[in-house]
Amino acid sequence: MKIGIIGTRGIPNHYGGFEQFAEYLATFLVEKNCEVYVYNSSNHPYKEKLFKGVHIIHCNDPENRTGTIGQFIYDLNCILDTKKRDLDIILQLGYTSSSVWSFLFPEKPLIITNMDGLEWKRSKYTFFVKKFLKFAERLAVKHSDFLVSDSEGIKKYIDNKYQKDSKFIAYGSEIVADVDKNVLDKFQLEKLKYNMLIARIEPENNVETILDGVVLSKSKTPFLVIGDYTINNFGKRIKEKFKSYRQIIFLGSIYNKSELNSLRYFCNLYFHGHSVGGTNPSLLEAMGSTNLIIAHNNIFNKAVLKENAYYFFNAEDVSFYLTRKSKEFEQTKIKNNMLKIKNEYDINKINGSYLSYFYECLATN
Repeated sequence: MKIGIIGTRGIPNHYGGFEQFAEYLATFLVEKNCEVYVYNSSNHPYKEKLFKGVHIIHCNDPENRTGTIGQFIYDLNCILDTKKRDLDIILQLGYTSSSVWSFLFPEKPLIITNMDGLEWKRSKYTFFVKKFLKFAERLAVKHSDFLVSDSEGIKKYIDNKYQKDSKFIAYGSEIVADVDKNVLDKFQLEKLKYNMLIARIEPENNVETILDGVVLSKSKTPFLVIGDYTINNFGKRIKEKFKSYRQIIFLGSIYNKSELNSLRYFCNLYFHGHSVGGTNPSLLEAMGSTNLIIAHNNIFNKAVLKENAYYFFNAEDVSFYLTRKSKEFEQTKIKNNMLKIKNEYDINKINGSYLSYFYECLATN
């Protein structure tokens, strides 16, 4: 089976959830004797043609020069290249800037699209951008042979709105086994004496609400913010707003997996503010890292965590948890989340579900 994966910045992961998922899945498929091509942005730091047996196709991406329009050009370049590969399946991760080019896909391969979250709900977008995203969503559904939803909520929405069945396959993760205490020394931290969040610094991830809660709590405990605050105006404003609070430490992006796992593992409270989308990969990673999770109160987070987390709506809630909760006394929630990763979200199980679905799609076409 020849499989192309488009819709990400590329692998190894240097960006976010879809990239981490693509890395996991692509390397798994190679181990199962598939021929796999992953499309990488020309801005990606990895320049080799192979990564753990995965063919890396480097496509021109002018986003760093042209802004958002560059994403559309990059996706166009990726889709045009798929015509050269004689693929059996193209797995399209998301549709925001690629579905407008759907008519250019080659005829042979099946187009399987992971519908991601409800992109048009993201608060960062203007009215007209949201209208476009709804249009892009319709195009993706229309021009895909098969659809994948990464949460039951997304599946229900797609099935009901478009009367087109989508396959529910969650993201996967793993139990953190190896951690490095030297990470604490590197960042001048102490075990269980800091709190943290990992997110893209965007409005719908409630970073500002969480940090307002940190200030409101008057806690001097270090609070780590991991995410690139330089790539948009919102991030730059947040950095400026909280720069005088010494307990709030902006670390920027960290892509070293060992460091991230270790920072999560040794922290006290882990805040997850994502409010749009399905099963978020960073949430699963936190669950597998023995974190006590304080999550934004919405259907997507609750569908995954259920009663094994605490939930916040506002800064007052965040302040309350910062002053009243400790990981040391919440082992039941932590253990239940670890078991859920092992039993429901194990990365090998999820990867296997994708492979089985690929064969199912090929057989029914």
